[in-house]
Formats: sequence, C-alpha cells, structure tokens
Amino acid sequence: MGQQTDPLAARLGFGPGQVVQEFGWGEDVDEGLRAAIEDVVGSELVDEDYDDVTDGVIVWWREGDGDLTDMLVDALTVLDDGGLVWLLTPKPGRDGHVGHNEIQEAATTAGLHAMTTFAVASDWSATKLANRGRGR
Repeated sequence: MGQQTDPLAARLGFGPGQVVQEFGWGEDVDEGLRAAIEDVVGSELVDEDYDDVTDGVIVWWREGDGDLTDMLVDALTVLDDGGLVWLLTPKPGRDGHVGHNEIQEAATTAGLHAMTTFAVASDWSATKLANRGRGR
C-alpha cells in the first residue's frame, strides 16, 4: 500500500473490485494508462470476448477502425446498468484522430451521449459516454 493512484486514471471513475472491459487494444495504446486503471480496480482488464457483466468499458478507437456506432453497441452488450463507458481516441493532430462530431453522432445512434472530454495520456483523449435515459 502507500502507492499513489494515477490522477488521470482516477478521473475515469473506476473503483476497486470493478470489472473493466477493454476494446480496440493495439500496439499504440498507452500501456501506462492501462496499468494505472488495473491498479485502481485491482485486476487486469478483461478483453473483448468476456461475456459476463462488466462495471465499465474502455474503447481505444482510431479513425479508420471501422464503424464506431457498431463498436459502441458491442461495448454495451455486457455492461451493467450505470456502468462507465470511456472512448479513448488519439488527440487532435495525432494519427487516427476522431472528430467530436463523429463521436457525438455514433454515441447518439448507440443510445449514448458524449459528456466530458479531457487529455488522459500523452497521445490520447478520453470522452465519457453516458446513457441518454429512457424517458423524455
């Protein structure tokens, strides 16, 4: 104990004992951020094939990875009600950057909405996606 939690990983809102599923891992992901999230939850991230209920999802997404809406729908498949969804995209000016309008459109189509976005690693931004709610 006595280990200090990474402040950027802590901002993602995950907590000890939670199961966090990871989509879109690639050689370009920020391994330091991954390790910091694992430190916060106290276990390894589970992969795309995990089929039990999860408490949160992180999606590494780059321009050209395919259909973002489909990915978000897949990511919601085993997510518990109220679970956290974070879309991690390359920062503006980096290869693979995804524009906010594309994120918002895909999120809306998947039944989510983009909330806060902040720099979470040297090359990555994090956008929190939340359920839009059932009632209008």
